[in-house]
Amino acid sequence: MTDYLPFLIAYLLGGIPFGIIVTRLAGKGDIRSYGSGNIGATNVARVCGFKTALWVYAGDISKAAASVLLAKFLYRELSITLFAPDLYYVITAGICVLGSIFPLFLKFKGGKGVNASLGSVLTLMPLEALGAFLIFLLIAIPTRLISLASIIGTTSFSLFLLIEKFYFNKPIETVYIVLGLLLAFFVIVSHRKNIVRIINGTESKFSTSSKKNEVENHV
Repeated sequence: MTDYLPFLIAYLLGGIPFGIIVTRLAGKGDIRSYGSGNIGATNVARVCGFKTALWVYAGDISKAAASVLLAKFLYRELSITLFAPDLYYVITAGICVLGSIFPLFLKFKGGKGVNASLGSVLTLMPLEALGAFLIFLLIAIPTRLISLASIIGTTSFSLFLLIEKFYFNKPIETVYIVLGLLLAFFVIVSHRKNIVRIINGTESKFSTSSKKNEVENHV
């Protein structure tokens, strides 16, 4: 049973709702009652300001990174043999992201898994993860459509791996490509309503100025 301990820890860590914790500690109330109702950092930034959201970004990225790093440590300490190491880390990363999207603590209604995805892949394939984050910024800054940038950025991670493996013949384990594709799938599914709004031209553009004081006016 101890072989599966990192999986359980990853799910529980992934489910830590930093969006709710940070906004309540900041005296802003329950973030689910404002803006889009999502607990993610983007909604926190819209409603409470970017400085408050930075703590949520940091928490969501760190909990995923910690999950994978802990799995690497326990893999050695527990002398796990049921899984190959790369597969073990990939499973842990995927479970953490699922925990972020479907947290036990919030009746399985969590965030959209973008920052948890970033945190997990940063510990596994850091250069490709940073490349995907750069793509995110290149989309997000001019369009201010965080949902679109999140989908394209997450998808680009697996594309980078595919190009490296099959065009440049780099020795990249297939499980990492599978992880990238799964993370892209998770993020696309969690953004399905946003995709409809993007297609219809009704998706809200990111801005911290228009709703920054929304919580203060309701608390």
